[in-house]
Amino acid sequence: MARTLNPAAHAVRRDVFIDAAQALIQSRGYERFSLQNILDATGTSKGAFYHYFDSKGALVDAVVDRITDQAAARVEPVLDDPTLSATRKLNALFGGIAEFKSERMDLLVGVMRVWLSEDNAIVREKLRRLASQRQLPWLEGIVRQGIAEGSFTTRVPDHLARVLVALIGGMGELAMELWVGRQEGTVAFEEVQQTFDAYLEAFERIVGVRPGSLKFLDEPTLELWFG
Repeated sequence: MARTLNPAAHAVRRDVFIDAAQALIQSRGYERFSLQNILDATGTSKGAFYHYFDSKGALVDAVVDRITDQAAARVEPVLDDPTLSATRKLNALFGGIAEFKSERMDLLVGVMRVWLSEDNAIVREKLRRLASQRQLPWLEGIVRQGIAEGSFTTRVPDHLARVLVALIGGMGELAMELWVGRQEGTVAFEEVQQTFDAYLEAFERIVGVRPGSLKFLDEPTLELWFG
């Protein structure tokens, strides 16, 4: 008789491997941990591992999927709210991502330097691509709504969402570099403020909203991360 799969138990056991991989990425970097490290951390065999994943790369994909799923769960309910304007949804997207990161500050601070190292280049690129894939439909919806409302004005509506995704990705990478610079004393807080102000102005001009309509980070959040 074929063995009956218990989906809940399967998910729990699979999560054990994902937890271990995430911890090793954070402490060592992607290039510096092996399958044997995973087996040692979980107390399992290669056979058990290959029951859930066909490679180390597939396991890392699962780590990236988990992070993006958690971020999506934070912002999607707001983006689906029919009572909110496009401008408020765009601000909610920025705010939701910032809150998601702030709630995990201890974790993120602990891995920031490792994350920016060459050892994590593969994982970082995977996360960047998946984040862009998730963000694109959100921003396409916001752009359509903004144009319909008349609050967004652009000559290239079909391409605007992709431009915004690229800007968000670039801003996120630069934010990590600024954080490291603040820790090392090579970047002034004023430079951080001016950098975010420049991105904010670029966003407002690209979507065609009035100056002051958008908000990335409030002062308490800026102080929390860069003060």
